[in-house]
Amino acid sequence: MKDKLLISSDFYSVQGEGISSGIPSYFVRLGNCNLTCGMSRLFTNKLLKEASLADGEIFKGDLELEGKATWTCDSTSQWLWRGEEKDFQYLIDQWKEQGIYEQIKDGTIHIIWTGGEPTIKGHQEAIINFFKYWSSVESLNKMYNEYMDPYFYNEIETNGTIVITDELFELLDQINCSPKLSNSGMTEKQRIVPAAIKRIMEHDNYQFKFVISTEDDVKEIFRDFIEPFNIPLKNVVCMPGLDSQTDFHERTQFVLEMAKKYMFRGLTRLHISAWDKTLNV
Repeated sequence: MKDKLLISSDFYSVQGEGISSGIPSYFVRLGNCNLTCGMSRLFTNKLLKEASLADGEIFKGDLELEGKATWTCDSTSQWLWRGEEKDFQYLIDQWKEQGIYEQIKDGTIHIIWTGGEPTIKGHQEAIINFFKYWSSVESLNKMYNEYMDPYFYNEIETNGTIVITDELFELLDQINCSPKLSNSGMTEKQRIVPAAIKRIMEHDNYQFKFVISTEDDVKEIFRDFIEPFNIPLKNVVCMPGLDSQTDFHERTQFVLEMAKKYMFRGLTRLHISAWDKTLNV
C-alpha cells in the first residue's frame, strides 16, 4: 500500500492556465515524469545522476539544442530529482498552518495534482490513499466512496499518456490534459496513447490544453488529436508557448487570432504575466 506522497513542491497560488484560470489553488507537484520533453533519456539520466539543476532553473535540453524540439519542459528542476516522501498528514498540516484548511475543504480553493506526471501508477495509488486517510481522520461531509454533495475540488494535470484508474477517476472533479506535440521531441508512440485519451473523454469535466507557437502546431492538433478522437472544440484550450514575459503580449495575441480562426478557446498563461519565470508562487 502506497502510504506516502512523493512531493517535489507544494504551494498556494492561483491557477494560471486553462478553464480554471484565476481560481485560488493549492498545487501539489509530484516527482518524476514518463516523458522528457526537449531532452533525450540519456540527457535526462545524466541530469538525474548529477542533480545539478538549481531550483527553478530554466534551460534547453539536448533535443532542443539539436533542433529536434522547439522547447524544453520548464518544470524539470522541480520533478526530475527534487522530491521527498511525505506522510499524508503533511498536506493537512500545511493547509491548517496556512489558514486555508476550511477553504480547501469546501472547494473554494482547488487542489491541483501536478508534476512531473501525477498519473504514474504509484502516484495514482498515493492520491487515492491520501483521500482514504483524510476521510478516516477528519470529519468530512464528502466521505470516500460515499459521495453526497461535492466539497473539496480536485484537478489533475496530466500529459494524457497513462490510463487513469477507476478509483482515481471518481475522485477527480476536473481533468486538465496537456498532450504533447511533435515539437516536444517525443515520438508519436510516446506522446499519443489512444486508451488514455479516450478514458479522459469519459469524464464529465475535461479539457485538452495545448501549447502553440505556430499555425502548423494548430494544424497538428487537429490532425493528431481533435479529428481522430472527435474532441469537441468546447473542450480544447490553446495557450502560447511562453516561459517568460518576453513577447508575452505578441504571443497571446497570436493565440487569440488562432482561436478566432479555428474556434477553440484561446487563453494565455496568467502566472507568467504576473511572476515571469518565478516558480511556486
